[in-house]
This record gives sequence, C-alpha cells and structure tokens, in this order.
Amino acid sequence: MTARKENSTYTLNEKFITDCDLTYAANKIGGRWKIVILDKLGNRKLRFSELKKEFPYISERMLTLQLRALEQDELVKRTVYAEVPPRVEYELTPIALEFLPIFCQLSAWGKKNKMLKNNRS
Repeated sequence: MTARKENSTYTLNEKFITDCDLTYAANKIGGRWKIVILDKLGNRKLRFSELKKEFPYISERMLTLQLRALEQDELVKRTVYAEVPPRVEYELTPIALEFLPIFCQLSAWGKKNKMLKNNRS
C-alpha cells in the first residue's frame, strides 16, 4: 500500500472529518445500508440469512462488506458458534445501542418532512 502525502487534500479532509464530532458520527453510520442494518438489529441478534431476508435488494457481498465495516467500527458484534453448520449472529454493541433513540428521532423527522414534501407536490 502506498503511503499518502501528509499534506494531500485527501489526508487533510480525512483529518477534518475525524476532528469534527458530528462528521465523525455521520461517517460511522453513513452509507447506503449501514443505518438500516443497525436499525434492523435494534435490540436483537440476527443471523446473516435473517438480515439478508430483511434486505432482499442488497447483494450478499454488499451485506458482508457493510457488516464488516460496522464490526470494524465496533458498532456490531459478530459471534461465531462452533457448530456444524457454523452459526453466526450479529448484534449491536453498547456503543451502537446509544444510537437507537437518535434513530427514532431521525426516523420521525424523515417521516414528517417526507409527508410535507409529498403534500407540496
């Protein structure tokens, strides 16, 4: 892997993003699927196949990538059970559980403003 220049625009932008608390938080849950995966996990454990059923339009590869990213960011815990066939469950970490009230508020805001927009159309 090639090291990036310390003063490159990318490196400076990355530092700004990680220094700003709001941007840091948004970056952790940003992306097309992360926030809905976190929302579906809520207060329960789900297996990969159960998550896949919740999102029929996401590819298995994309779901795997998003779960790995969430695990790397310590928002999702992955537990592998030594069974045949192997069983893998995903659940929210305590850090991610703190997001649940925020998700409810964000969802309510989205619903309200989506309705307002539809009524203006």
